[in-house]
Amino acid sequence: MVTIIDGRNLNYGRLASNVAEMILSGEEVVVLNAESIVITGERDKIFADFKAKVDRGDTTKRKGPFYPRRADLLFKRCVRGMIPWTSSCGRDAFRRLHVFVGTPKQFDDCEKVRPEDAVREITGKYTTLGAVSKFLGSNVR
Repeated sequence: MVTIIDGRNLNYGRLASNVAEMILSGEEVVVLNAESIVITGERDKIFADFKAKVDRGDTTKRKGPFYPRRADLLFKRCVRGMIPWTSSCGRDAFRRLHVFVGTPKQFDDCEKVRPEDAVREITGKYTTLGAVSKFLGSNVR
C-alpha cells in the first residue's frame, strides 16, 4: 500500500517521525512538496544549525559526513536519523520512502493524506525547508 502525503505547511520533525513509523511498519510512503515543510524556530538559528551540518563534512578530501542541500534530501536525511539505518530492516524501510520537491504529474490526481500529528497551527517564528535549501546553495526549487 502506498501512502501519499502532501507536506505543505506540515511540521518538519513531527512529519518525519510519523513517516519513520509508517515505513518501519512496512508501508511505502511518498512525500510531496518537501520545499513547503515548515521548521519552527528562529530563522537565523535554523540556518546556522543546517550550515554547521553541511560544513562538518569535507568534500575536497572525501571525508564525511556529507550532508545534503536539497529540500527533499534534507527531509530524507531527517527520517534516516529516526530509523535503525545500520540494520537491514532499517535499510529496507528507508528504500520505501520517496520524497519530491513539488508534485510530479503521476501524483496530481491521487488522494493525499495529512497526518494529524504533523498539522499544527504556527503562531511564532518559522521558516520553510525550501528557504533552508536555498540558503545552503541548492539549485532545485
